Amino acid sequence: MNFNYKEEQQQFADALKRWIGRDYGFEQRRAIVASDKGVSDTAWATLAELGMTALPVPEAQGGFDGGAVDLFVVMRELGRGLVVEPYFATVLGAHFLKLGGKHADLLEQVATGELKLACALGERQSRHELRDIATRAEASGGGWRLSGEKKAVIHGAEADVLIVSARSSGGQCEEAGISLFVLPRDTPGVHVSGYRTLDGLRAADVRFDGVEVPAAALLGQAGNGWNILEAGADYGAGLLCAEALGAMEALFDATLDYLKTRQQFGVPIGKFQALQHRMADMYIHLEQARSMALLAAVKLDGDDGDERRRVVSAAKYRVGQAARFIGQQAVQLHGGMGVTDELAAAHYFKRLSMIELTLGDRDHHLARFIAAPGFQGAA
Repeated sequence: MNFNYKEEQQQFADALKRWIGRDYGFEQRRAIVASDKGVSDTAWATLAELGMTALPVPEAQGGFDGGAVDLFVVMRELGRGLVVEPYFATVLGAHFLKLGGKHADLLEQVATGELKLACALGERQSRHELRDIATRAEASGGGWRLSGEKKAVIHGAEADVLIVSARSSGGQCEEAGISLFVLPRDTPGVHVSGYRTLDGLRAADVRFDGVEVPAAALLGQAGNGWNILEAGADYGAGLLCAEALGAMEALFDATLDYLKTRQQFGVPIGKFQALQHRMADMYIHLEQARSMALLAAVKLDGDDGDERRRVVSAAKYRVGQAARFIGQQAVQLHGGMGVTDELAAAHYFKRLSMIELTLGDRDHHLARFIAAPGFQGAA
């Protein structure tokens, strides 16, 4: 397999690197995080101008029809730059729209950067089990009425349109009976409470008080939304692996530079063999995570659902393991400075910690991998 970027992919990566280096440095990012909105309209407009919002959208809707490997390139650079804009949330939402096969008008607006999306999937009791849904959808006058609450919706307050999972039939934890809906955030009865998360991004709790939506709001078929929900969550998990990889690469490089410049006993501390060993261990974790993140991106575009589930869970587990090790080592090697807000290392560690908890942590994906068909027999 050829692991080199294609020319177009390299152009996307280079364009992002130049923009981040010029206009989205560490201090600019801190200012955006500390602002009232927590995001930058200027940065979002630049992402759209660079073609990043059009990348995941089909050509029929004005996009570039980029695959998961193309998005891997972008998410990796955004991870390096610790970009806090609602790009991941919008790309994930666009993938749900593609899987649903409807709402071409919304995809056209995503491509131009006019529309931001967010996916309201998790609930208080569900943790990482997205099939555990208490939010109800009841047929009402030719449409649907939604009631319930979603928690920790990434960029929920910044989105123009929400994609919501709800239960239209069946028991609370059953796969059958799940339906997905697309509705504007300002729909009457939708209450959004936004807040800043540990890593500087934004999330929101969203409550639905008898929200009336038309039949056209349904994504896919009523009661058969589990396959779309699972495939969409896998896609998002794969993209998060790519973002984590970029963050780990940047954190590794920053730590190596620090060891070369910080002096003790008259020499750079990177001369100490014990610290060299720790950097070597970090590098091994980084390379293994890189391989798994790229493998996941490749498999996301395949048609084999069992293989996709298996590889994505393996990647999320291995990348999460590497992120914890590299993050902890980097903070320790930086000394007391490693946990200060003034140093980028602390911000990378926080972002990696949040990625670990998003769309399934290591324990969740390890259990899912073990439960995959054929695992017990292979063992």
